Amino acid sequence: MATNDQFKALVKSHADGDDAQFYSVAMQVAARAARAGQSKFAQELRDMVDEIRKNRATSAGIASVVPVSQPRGELASLVSVSYPRERLGDLVLDDNLAERLTHLLLEQRQRDVLRRYGLNPVRRVLLVGPPGTGKTSTARVLAGELDLPLFAMRLDTIITKFMGETASKLRLIFDALVETRGVYLFDEVDALAGDRAGGNDVGEIRRVLNSFLQFLEEDTSQSIIVAATNHPQLLDSALFRRFDVVMEFALPDDDGIRAVIQNRLSSFKTSKLSWLRICDAARGLSHAEVAIASENAAKRVVLSGRKQILTDDVISALDERPRTGDVAARG
Repeated sequence: MATNDQFKALVKSHADGDDAQFYSVAMQVAARAARAGQSKFAQELRDMVDEIRKNRATSAGIASVVPVSQPRGELASLVSVSYPRERLGDLVLDDNLAERLTHLLLEQRQRDVLRRYGLNPVRRVLLVGPPGTGKTSTARVLAGELDLPLFAMRLDTIITKFMGETASKLRLIFDALVETRGVYLFDEVDALAGDRAGGNDVGEIRRVLNSFLQFLEEDTSQSIIVAATNHPQLLDSALFRRFDVVMEFALPDDDGIRAVIQNRLSSFKTSKLSWLRICDAARGLSHAEVAIASENAAKRVVLSGRKQILTDDVISALDERPRTGDVAARG
């Protein structure tokens, strides 16, 4: 349930007419409820917030969908665009990460207020941690919460196909940041920003990194830049200084494992599951692997004609999933 501070924040935001803050806090309450095992209440609260948002937008005569913005020309080969609907309550994050992400969203929603005091909202975010721990999902939530398009960079195209022209391709992308406000995701950014002191370094890669650092430094757009990596140790130290916030993701603890599974199994009764055995079987798996295993277990139960999911169903599905480090890193 909501904490005392969250109750106070809900009342204050309502009194101030601050819908964005009200929705944000309500989603925090939903996320907290989900982590506490109240998955049904959490989903009902998310649905209520989404319905209120939609009704408010309709009554105000505002389109409830993000205007379509498709990259054209050469830019279309360098980025892909999507329009996420994910919300903060859809993520399973530890309290520290959830609080930092909530504050980031608040700064973006109140960016005009900050600028009246000569302050700038957080716009450059570096996400580091093992694959499958929620980095890409966080970028999607940022876009979904702020009703912005998500532009994902195709770094393989930028670097390999145009090896000698990478700087000019990056310039196209940073020009797009100015023209179209959105969330711009540089996944596996270590491909662009590897340590310049590395023994296998070549001149062209150094030039690519220098160009990328320069573009980050010069960028004054209203867009949000999100860079993500599974290998922070490979990044050049200068890159960290270009980002306002560095968020570190980790494999889920027992509470996180339970929250992910309960979210995915919300259609089943989970009160009789042996969470001690399940958490032990899930240890070492990422959030994404736990979610996939949960869905696989649910599908097998449904197709077998049963209505109740058992501990062994979940454990069997978890045992099939590869642990981080067993396979090549995935974004």
